[in-house]
Amino acid sequence: MLGRVSGIYGVRGMVKVFSFTESRDSILDYSPWYLGPDRRPWVLEDGRMQGEGVVAKLAQVEDREQARALIGQEIAVIRANLPELAAGEFYWSTLTGLRVLNREGIVLGTVSAFLETGANDVMVVDDGKGGELLIPWSAEASAGVDLPAGQIVVDWQADW
Repeated sequence: MLGRVSGIYGVRGMVKVFSFTESRDSILDYSPWYLGPDRRPWVLEDGRMQGEGVVAKLAQVEDREQARALIGQEIAVIRANLPELAAGEFYWSTLTGLRVLNREGIVLGTVSAFLETGANDVMVVDDGKGGELLIPWSAEASAGVDLPAGQIVVDWQADW
């Protein structure tokens, strides 16, 4: 998921977008967008930075009411259209759902999300017991990613 439709802008069907891309306006580099749970394709006709956020015009949306119907929908793109990453770099969506173990082999849970905090990213791990662990994402943590095994090994304890 690259972002979410967060509101409407103007009277001609533009939408406000909350972008998760590193540079907020980078979300405008991709088209079509696949919106909602059915991942219907929507062609990006135009877009720009507007203040601190992004606004976009989708070709199939002509008025405020059509735009309003899209509020809250997630924006996805085809993974093959994303830039290739350097060794040791991962898209968060690739890591979400992986099992997390500590160095002693104790399963801490499953990656449910990532948070961008400014200082460093944080991996959110669902412990399977109704709680979650917040583990700083670092070069050391990324060195423990084993995609074929579906797991990440971290230097962390369950009771921290």
